[in-house]
Formats: sequence, structure tokens, C-alpha cells
Amino acid sequence: MVLLIRLLHGALTAFFLTCIGYVYYAALRQRGGRLLFGAIGALTIEGAVFLSNGGDCPLGAVHRRYGDDRDFFELLMPRRFSKRAVPVLGVVTITGVILALARKREPRGMSRY
Repeated sequence: MVLLIRLLHGALTAFFLTCIGYVYYAALRQRGGRLLFGAIGALTIEGAVFLSNGGDCPLGAVHRRYGDDRDFFELLMPRRFSKRAVPVLGVVTITGVILALARKREPRGMSRY
């Protein structure tokens, strides 16, 4: 069961990291649209879940319930860094969202070419 939970947690982490990556891609390429706002929406929901859980991932409690005492990021890096992963990713996410939403907009009907 622990392996299954870790795999699920890994898949969710990969999804949210992909959302963060897309937000930066959209900011750099000056793209908008549904995919960008979907990524921002998913990241906003994730952030709200973390904040409502006191800054901790709610899946950590699920890990502990099944005898896994290591946080997910501890599987990838030393504990002292893993505790900082979520706050750092939060700042990275907020910065990307601000950059993406502040991108230069072109008037309708105008082409870049």
C-alpha cells in the first residue's frame, strides 16, 4: 500500500510540476488561453489545499497512516531541503503566475508577423 501511495503522490507531484512548467512556458512565449488558466486553476486549488492543511501536504497523513514516516520530498532529497521544498515551490509558482498574467498582450486582430 505504501508503494501505491508513493506512486500516486509522485504522479500528482509530476502533474503540478508540469503545471508550473507550463505557466513559465506561457509567460516566456506570451501565450494565454484555456491551458494556461487550467494550469493556474489547478495550482490555485493545490495552494488552497496546502494552506488549509497548515502548509503541509494532506497526503503526508495518508503516508503515516500506512506506516510510511518519510515525507514525499524526503525520498528525493535530504530532510533539511525537503522541508523547504513546498515553500520554495510556492514562491516559484506565484512568480510564474504573476509573469504569465502580466505578459504583453497584443490588440485583437494584430499579428506578430
